[in-house]
Amino acid sequence: MGLFSFIKEAGEKLFGAKEVETAAASAASNPAAKPTLDELNAKAGRAIEAYIATQNLGVQAVQVAFDGASGTVTVQGQAPTQEALEKVTLCCGNVASVKAVHNLMAVHTPAPEAQYHDVVRGDTLSAIAKKYYGDASKYPRIFEANRPMLSHPDKIYPGQKLRIPAL
Repeated sequence: MGLFSFIKEAGEKLFGAKEVETAAASAASNPAAKPTLDELNAKAGRAIEAYIATQNLGVQAVQVAFDGASGTVTVQGQAPTQEALEKVTLCCGNVASVKAVHNLMAVHTPAPEAQYHDVVRGDTLSAIAKKYYGDASKYPRIFEANRPMLSHPDKIYPGQKLRIPAL
């Protein structure tokens, strides 16, 4: 699937991001700090894995590695559909301190990839639907494509990346 960019400051707060960033900066100049960084990176990876599991996407053998120095998540495993694979990417990327996601997951049922939209201040799902579909009333399609990460159509935030499936 490749490498996707995200906005580092936006997203779910699943782990001590500042702690990881401080350890990464320290490890760059002090090799003795590397075990602490490795420990924090592993903890962050486990937190992201747990978050993915709570979404009930039907993915299997998910392994997440987090690199606090670069803010990159690498995810591996098996996804039943292209949609589930894309939702895993969003689960990983819409986490505070994540700048990029390298998705190496295999998919059982390949399909064309969806488009993506980076939410900006003032965006609504209706406005996004109007932009991509030419019809604001099609916003439920975008909402459903991003469930369960979205719990309500009005709860989107700047910096969040959303899937925009084809109609």
